[in-house]
Amino acid sequence: MTRSGRLGVGIIGAGRVGPVIGAALAGAGHAITGITSGSDDDRSAAVLPGAVVLDALEIVRRSELVVIAVPHDELPGLVAGIAEAGGWQMGQLVLHTDPGHGIDVLRPAAEQGAIPLAVHPAISFSGTTMDLRQLQAAYAGVTAPAAVLPIAQALAVEMGCEPVVIAEQDRAAYGEAIATASEFSRAIVGQATSLLRGVGVDNPGGYLSALVQSTVEQALREASGPLDPPIAL
Repeated sequence: MTRSGRLGVGIIGAGRVGPVIGAALAGAGHAITGITSGSDDDRSAAVLPGAVVLDALEIVRRSELVVIAVPHDELPGLVAGIAEAGGWQMGQLVLHTDPGHGIDVLRPAAEQGAIPLAVHPAISFSGTTMDLRQLQAAYAGVTAPAAVLPIAQALAVEMGCEPVVIAEQDRAAYGEAIATASEFSRAIVGQATSLLRGVGVDNPGGYLSALVQSTVEQALREASGPLDPPIAL
C-alpha cells in the first residue's frame, strides 16, 4: 500500500461487476489505473468514467491492487496465463469476486509473490450505478490467508459491504448457496410471470413485485431467526 493507504487499482473484467467494484473503490479514495475492454464498454464508461482501457498485462503492470471480475470458468486460465507471461508482481494484491472460488485459484499469482484475496459482494449486479447503493446494504464473503485477512476485510468495507469470513474449504458450498438463491429466484419469478401473462395480466412483473419482495423478506427473517422455537411456559 502507499503511505496514505490509497492504492492504484486495475480492473480486469468490464462486465456488470468490475466497473461497479472499481467505482466503489474509487469512491473510497483509491485511484483507478485502468480497466480492460468488455462486452459493453459504454455501460462500463458510464459507471467508471475516465478509466483508461488497457489490456490485462498492462493493468497488472500498473496496479498495486488488481481486481478480477470475470466468469467463473475463465478465472483459472486468466490467472495462469498472466503468470506464464511473468506478469504478477511481488507484494501486489490480487482480488477476485467469484463466489465459487477461494484463493487457491490465485495460486499462480501467489507463487510469483502476489497476495491472493477472494471478496464476493453478495448482490445481484445490474452493472449500473444503482449497484453502489445495494453494496451499502450487502455482505461480502471474504477468503484470504490469515496474515492478510484484515486487508481483504478492509477492502470489502471500502466497497460498502459487511465482510463475513468464508473458509477456503467452504468456498464451493458458499458458491452453491449463492447460485441457488440467484438462479432459483429468477426461475420462479420467470415461471410465475409467464403464467400471469397467459391469463391476461399486462404487467406481470409489476403485479408480483410487492408479493415477491414481501415473501422473500419474510423468508429471510424466518431463516435468520433462532434454530429452535422458544419453549412456552
